[in-house]
Amino acid sequence: MLTSQSIDLGMHEPSDWWALYTRHQHEKTVATMLSAKGFEVFLPLYESTRRWKDRSKMITLPLFPCYVFVRGGLDRRLQVVTTPGVHMILLRGEQVAVIPEPEIHAIRRAVEGPFRVEPHPFLKCGERVRVTRGSLEGVEGILVRKKNLYRLVLSVDMMAKSVAMEIDATDVEPLTARDFADVHPSSQAPGVGKIGESFVHDLRQATTVREGSIRFG
Repeated sequence: MLTSQSIDLGMHEPSDWWALYTRHQHEKTVATMLSAKGFEVFLPLYESTRRWKDRSKMITLPLFPCYVFVRGGLDRRLQVVTTPGVHMILLRGEQVAVIPEPEIHAIRRAVEGPFRVEPHPFLKCGERVRVTRGSLEGVEGILVRKKNLYRLVLSVDMMAKSVAMEIDATDVEPLTARDFADVHPSSQAPGVGKIGESFVHDLRQATTVREGSIRFG
């Protein structure tokens, strides 16, 4: 990744999503200032309880610490990189890295839904599934299990960041290799890819899950 010194805009569409890497705890400030400048900004947030000896408090935190998503406006990138708190633009090689619309859409639906959401370690391997019913119907992610709970992990591959949400495992179905190829025709065959190059996940043999729930975390 580079700063604003030498950025090739490439063949980006005006509606492409891209990401900024901000200074620590500057996400909300950067998002507010860019919005005031007329940029379309997406900063997904989640609630977390912080406890002290004498009290506890619910606070709102960025779902992807130090990242802010921006849509279009790359022709005004100087206004972006000169915004206080902005550290750099996320790049793929020497070009601005595009965040796929389906990934942004999935994260937006998750944070706007009735689910508990929180950050989750980025996963490259696991059972890739598709939600078959409910408010997240059609959303794809990786099914993982922790104790008696099931979780659907949603990833932004370009940033190597993931979030997870509680879900009933009976509401998902395995995504086959053919399904993966249809949805991601430009991706390599399932395997481990490099960060910022291709969205790749290992596909494992489907297993039947009878009960459980999924949550971010």
